Amino acid sequence: MQPNAPSQVHTRLRVFLTAARHLSFTRAGEELHITTGAVSQQIKLLEDWLGQRLFRRLPRRLELTDAGNRLLSAVDPAYAAVDLAIGRLRGGALSGVVRVRTLPSFLATWLVPRLPQLMARFPQIELQVVAEDSTYSLRDGEFDLAIDLNDGTYPGFQSTVLLEEEIFPVCSPRLLEGRPALQTPDDLRHYPLLHDMTAWRGSPPYAEWERYLRAIGATQVEVRRGYMFNRNHITMQCAIAGMGVAIARRTLITNELDSGRLIAPFANTVATGKRYCLVYSAGALADPRVATVHDWIAAEARGAQAVATPSAHENAGAGG
Repeated sequence: MQPNAPSQVHTRLRVFLTAARHLSFTRAGEELHITTGAVSQQIKLLEDWLGQRLFRRLPRRLELTDAGNRLLSAVDPAYAAVDLAIGRLRGGALSGVVRVRTLPSFLATWLVPRLPQLMARFPQIELQVVAEDSTYSLRDGEFDLAIDLNDGTYPGFQSTVLLEEEIFPVCSPRLLEGRPALQTPDDLRHYPLLHDMTAWRGSPPYAEWERYLRAIGATQVEVRRGYMFNRNHITMQCAIAGMGVAIARRTLITNELDSGRLIAPFANTVATGKRYCLVYSAGALADPRVATVHDWIAAEARGAQAVATPSAHENAGAGG
């Protein structure tokens, strides 16, 4: 067999696709039932053949390069189409129920608007969706797929990274009317603050504001004041209503920023170290229905991750 024969290229592309989904050679090896070293070797052979690096090997994590993103955007839909065709040939393998557990805010603002596309593409798959906070432990057997926000570590489960999370302040443009300009974090003293009490498990309700301000070096702002809510999407609705300035998660706020209902007064964003992940039991993806929903959600997340980080709104300092 010649080096880089079609079957070898196919194998390496499968390994690449799995590693790109997880952004981890170790987790790719677990899913493919090969060693981490074998995954790394297959990726290196593919990179050598292409003459371009596909991953940036960073301390404790991987990132796709531009070439890796381009290859993923071509390979992912192609393999999805093949998997769908195989499922149909197997005679109804994609019919039936898939149980999905997800965070309430992620469900309301990110997943629900996309579900009609999934229903149209895979009408025989029936979703059973349960919204639960992260405070409820994940238990094997209670779901087929779970969407959770954490550091990506789930003992006893496998996981696929969906979206890295960043936080930054947002507010309604009308909140700025008749108030002093909101140009620097120090100006927040003139504005009420909104808090998501469930943002950091076991932390006080103002912890997210403290984390953001400490990261950008603004330590003189008093954040132990304002209005508190126990759901992120409720907090964002109150921000839209002009009640105050809230800390937003980039993943959950894109539509509100695009429509202008909310603006980001400061250019600074802060990585939380948390990520939205798809969590599942070992062997769960052997079920073509679960694998199909998993792959569709992962593909949607890759498209969403391409959204640009928000910059300071040109009208943010127009108040007063």
